[in-house]
Amino acid sequence: MSTHALSEIQWAAPWLSPWRTVGQTCAQRVRAGQPQPAALNAVAQTLWHHAGDVPVRFVPQHDLPPGVAYEQYVFNSGQCPTREGLHDFFNALAWLNFPHTKRRLNQLHVAQIAQTGIAPVRGPARDGLTLFDENVALLRAPDALWNALAAKDWQQVFGSLRHLWDQAYLVLFGHALLEKLVCPRKSATAHVYRAHPALDSIASLDTWLAADVSADKLAAKPFVHLPVLGVPHWWPGNEVPGFYDDPTVFRPLAQRHF
Repeated sequence: MSTHALSEIQWAAPWLSPWRTVGQTCAQRVRAGQPQPAALNAVAQTLWHHAGDVPVRFVPQHDLPPGVAYEQYVFNSGQCPTREGLHDFFNALAWLNFPHTKRRLNQLHVAQIAQTGIAPVRGPARDGLTLFDENVALLRAPDALWNALAAKDWQQVFGSLRHLWDQAYLVLFGHALLEKLVCPRKSATAHVYRAHPALDSIASLDTWLAADVSADKLAAKPFVHLPVLGVPHWWPGNEVPGFYDDPTVFRPLAQRHF
């Protein structure tokens, strides 16, 4: 099941550019017969062999003891339970590419668990942390483009300001978002977090992001929405007239009533 699922990943997709080198190596190992956790650990060893403190080790899902919260187990053991298949594969790639940010998110989750316990309904902070981990994209963009995106002014975002995308830097981080895009659908929408304007690499983005995120900030849901296949040069269909004239995907900003 895992090898078939990983073979469906189209590594040439523009949104996979930051993940391609590490991801293809991991996927090749799994397709050659290695269990997914073992393949990920082999690649992690080459990436982190100079690191004095290895961020995490990948283990089979059945290593997670019954009744123990996933985030708590990762925090206590330094081990990440990993199922075969796309979802946990992309989660592991996030660890491999953004180790400081993933560790910070784990720490924030555990701090929230210590305050509130494991409740049937997540509070605002854990909800924001989960949303970030699963579905966020990171965008460095000129003010005009960011403001138009926040206003859901799609005629500006993808029309009059389309040229500004050449000055933007967009990285998809959320592992559920990456999983959805294995079979791209026009409706796939990212929650976008604004990145610092000086950042232009995964390593610098990871260092900055790990210091920038906080439970309070993510509880406030500081995100704007972006239908990913609308990004110029990311999907041939968005060059076709009328692509953006779809209010079920490119929705207007909700009106607030006082």
